[in-house]
Amino acid sequence: MANITFTNPGYKDKTVYATAGSHTETVLKIAKANQIPIDFSCGDGDCGTCIIKVSPLSAKARMGGPLTDKEKSVLVEHGKLTRAEIQKMEVDDLPSPWRLACQMIVRDEDVLVEY
Repeated sequence: MANITFTNPGYKDKTVYATAGSHTETVLKIAKANQIPIDFSCGDGDCGTCIIKVSPLSAKARMGGPLTDKEKSVLVEHGKLTRAEIQKMEVDDLPSPWRLACQMIVRDEDVLVEY
């Protein structure tokens, strides 16, 4: 099980449990199921409305699977990451602090999601 703590200055922090390894439970899906108001428009990784900042809450720092191709494009387009930063993360096997809630699949780790 993973603990996901959602935080936003306009709302009270909320921690929810997510089943790890399902490969279908995106952060957005978990947020919607728990009435956490993350903004989104398309829900398919094209618009960038659901950009979130993710930080580890435990020693494990993987923070979900690798960036999807859609995430890479959208995060560069919105100025959250550069192509050079993405390439460095891939070479050094580092997680991205910026993700799309509709694309990030939760692993067995505790994370903080700022939305």
